[in-house]
Amino acid sequence: MQKLNQNPNIVLAEIITIGDEILYGQVVDTNSAFMGAELGKIGIKVKQITSISDEATHIKKALDEARTRADVILITGGLGPTKDDLTKKTLAEYFGVGLKLNEQSLVDVTEIFQRYGREVTEINRQQAFLPENCLPVRNVLGTAPGMWFEVDGKILVSMPGVPFEMKRMMTDIVLPRLQQHFGLPKINHKVIMTIGIGESFLAEKIAAWEDNLPPNIKLAYLPKLGSVRLRLTGLDNGTGDLETEMQQEVDKLSQLIPEYIFAYGEVSLPEAIGHLLKEHYLTIATAESCTGGNVAQKLTSIPGSSAYFKGGLIAYDNAVKVEQLGVSETTLQTFGAVSEETVKEMAENIRQLLKTDIGLATSGIAGPTGGTPEKPVGTIWIAYADAHQTIARKLSYNKTREINIEYTTMAALNLVRQSLPEIFRIG
Repeated sequence: MQKLNQNPNIVLAEIITIGDEILYGQVVDTNSAFMGAELGKIGIKVKQITSISDEATHIKKALDEARTRADVILITGGLGPTKDDLTKKTLAEYFGVGLKLNEQSLVDVTEIFQRYGREVTEINRQQAFLPENCLPVRNVLGTAPGMWFEVDGKILVSMPGVPFEMKRMMTDIVLPRLQQHFGLPKINHKVIMTIGIGESFLAEKIAAWEDNLPPNIKLAYLPKLGSVRLRLTGLDNGTGDLETEMQQEVDKLSQLIPEYIFAYGEVSLPEAIGHLLKEHYLTIATAESCTGGNVAQKLTSIPGSSAYFKGGLIAYDNAVKVEQLGVSETTLQTFGAVSEETVKEMAENIRQLLKTDIGLATSGIAGPTGGTPEKPVGTIWIAYADAHQTIARKLSYNKTREINIEYTTMAALNLVRQSLPEIFRIG
């Protein structure tokens, strides 16, 4: 079979997910994202990701095509005990081999059932029968073992579609075995998390630094709602200390854009803010209108958030702003709910009401209706208050309701980072 990978130093992979539930949109394919990220960490480049139905002809055709493009083919799905799970049988047919009982796989299946006080049925026992030309890949969390094939210089691995089973199998067995098989060079990654600047503006700001990166270090821009993740990938060329070399580049970048960096490594903004507050023994409370509790939800999604988050109030209606939050009726009548004056009072009052170090507030028009010529949809005010200052900012978004809310949430959290004294800041 012709090998299309012309660069012998690059190992190419293809991911195939099997299951009608993925094609129908009933299940979100998180497996491919995980596998792609983990393969990248060891220096294997994903060439293509394909989703196919539970049909033998589709599986065989996808395998034929993948073998012309990739050195490694990873398959998930279709390994269950029911009749619609065709992957194992189809793979045996594809390679022209029979199924044979694997004793270790039978022991693993039996132990799982015994753990729950149940007898192994014949249909479950059949899961221990594997194609004769494969190496079993143990599944310590489920009853479906994986399968490792080496055919015509290609590696093909079939794993369960259940995410937690697949991830354990990948981490414990598949990735180490791939590294050993291909003798992969050392790969190092460093991630810098930024916020408050768009991808194109960020690229322009750091262009000279990027152009001067060493040949063995590459930069990737990975934008998401409200932030841009920068990932440096270094290849050990044997000429020096890769870790030191990469850290020097990170240090240079930190000097260029300190105001936009909120964390180093795979850290979310709520996690970074939580660490900041916890480290400095600061507490926070939220008063939300247009975000409807989303800011509080992000803060409390982090384990241990009770150490710094004291509570919040969703003051959606003006009456709640006045009666529960103590916003002045005069302020609302004169400036409106979506105004600098109102959002400042919201932040100050929630801080006093819940006796916290910081008050954080949002008020705006998330859309799609409710805008006026003076205050169109996407007009939003956010405010930060502590014992020494109150800071408000106006935001203008022209997105969907959901995105407006998410952008506002991220901006409000970032305002906390920006408003604290320099010695407390992240980055």
